Amino acid sequence: MKRLYKSTDDEFMEFHKREIGVSQPRNFTRRISASEVTVKRLDLYGKLNGHEGCVNTIDFNATGDVLVSGSDDRRVILWDWATRKSKLSYSSGHMDNIFQARFMPFTDDRKVVTAAADGQVRLGLLLGNGQVETKRLGRHQGRVHNLAVEPGSPYILYSCSEDGFVQHYDLRSNSATKILCCSSFMENNKQSSSSVRLNSIVIDPRNPNYFAVGGSDEYARVYDIRMYQMDASHNTDRPVNTFCPHHLIETHEVHITALAYSSSSELLVSYNDELIYLFQKNMGLGSSPLSSQGEDAKKLDEPQVYSGHRN
Repeated sequence: MKRLYKSTDDEFMEFHKREIGVSQPRNFTRRISASEVTVKRLDLYGKLNGHEGCVNTIDFNATGDVLVSGSDDRRVILWDWATRKSKLSYSSGHMDNIFQARFMPFTDDRKVVTAAADGQVRLGLLLGNGQVETKRLGRHQGRVHNLAVEPGSPYILYSCSEDGFVQHYDLRSNSATKILCCSSFMENNKQSSSSVRLNSIVIDPRNPNYFAVGGSDEYARVYDIRMYQMDASHNTDRPVNTFCPHHLIETHEVHITALAYSSSSELLVSYNDELIYLFQKNMGLGSSPLSSQGEDAKKLDEPQVYSGHRN
């Protein structure tokens, strides 16, 4: 993950380079967003009023000038955040609280995907006349907390749910595909009949073949999509790697609330009523973490820990 830079001189130099055109916009954004000085100077710019319920999700478009939000009121709003005005508001078609809304890349901000407590994953197609067509892409048997959009793809996304399933979507087709059901780990590599209620799914930005999931146990699991057929009935739950702080292995006391990948494939894992941990690739426990206990696990480097709040 990006480290915070403390030097005020460095920050001002970056602004100077940006003003005279020496620094590229993307490089400028990357450096300034990692500046501790900048973070500490953040202040409230304005309030966006429009929803009639809790706002559970926001997402910027690729250029950063439009914000999409989703709420318990089951509506999706696109905002011109600079003017603090709504550009468009539409009914998502969900029957329960929206948990996530995401722009699909390279669609000119005309395709928004949403996930909700009703188990549905839906697509909103923004038409040129200000109208919006919505349709259901797929459905889980539990609440859908998270979506993962393949970097750079206008078509591919994944969803994970409390039913334990990961589903794959290609907007060029009309159906969702169940890839796998995430199951609990057992001794001797036996397959458990107990599924993990999934809260988060993220795709490795450096290699979109890999995605990670986290949920109702202590393990973050990484999968390789190339190992799976597009039919979960023929697939086994076999991650290529797992991550967990040593002191939490087999404790059954915490669960994962959120995951995030850095631009260098580091995996950030946030636990409920615990801390946040940053894992390098070489800190994994392998595909069977219970067989990596004891001396083998102790040989692994410990992840970096971030404290200060409990979620």
